[in-house]
Amino acid sequence: MEDNKFLESDLWKPVRDLFIDKGYTVRSEVKDCDIVAIKGEELVIIELKRNLSVDLLSQAVKRQKSADLVYIAVPKPKRLIGNSKWKDICHLIRRLELGLILVAFKGDKAIVEIAIEPIPFDRIKSINMGKRRRDNIIKEANSRYEDFNIGGSKGRKLVTAYRESAVFIACCLKKVGNLSPKQLTKLGTDEKKTSSILRENHYGWFVKIERGIYSISDKGQEALKEYRELSEYYYQKIDIEHKEKLKEIEERRR
Repeated sequence: MEDNKFLESDLWKPVRDLFIDKGYTVRSEVKDCDIVAIKGEELVIIELKRNLSVDLLSQAVKRQKSADLVYIAVPKPKRLIGNSKWKDICHLIRRLELGLILVAFKGDKAIVEIAIEPIPFDRIKSINMGKRRRDNIIKEANSRYEDFNIGGSKGRKLVTAYRESAVFIACCLKKVGNLSPKQLTKLGTDEKKTSSILRENHYGWFVKIERGIYSISDKGQEALKEYRELSEYYYQKIDIEHKEKLKEIEERRR
């Protein structure tokens, strides 16, 4: 049986038989529920659908008001299993504390698999597992001086903390001339990143004039025009916050 020829009713018998084998009393189409399974005081509701969708998840969550456990049963997808999109869907199902039943057909034989059990979601464990990403998000956000990106936009170069730092360095070199990493940090550039940004020259914005001395390249000059708003911010920052250091560097060159 091909996936695109599945009907919801095709899922009914294998799912029903699964719960009968587990010792449940099973009834179908009860008060708008596709399948209900009862064992003692426990009520389980199973919703059958051809595809996973937001509507199905919403319907299943509503069923949680009435049932002890709720499953959604769908045909087992051939292409999604194992990829990131499928993992995200499974995470959402677990987050909603729903169960997931997958049904596959080989000829006339149905293979039923409980892929996810409807157990309480461990939010603390989930947060701990995502701690590294959380820390990276906070670090990146706190490392940016201002908000120069437009949320939701696509196809635009993002102004990351790294790019901000590189623009700041380029602004200093454009305004003052050739400088060493030490002189740049006196003008406010990042003490931990300045040397590596110049050395790696990831964007091609800098030119090494001699040992420990750098200037801005033609490509760097163009970048300052491209990031005009950010450049103006840093020019102003240099003039206001580091006026004395700027004056000191200029006097030493005379």
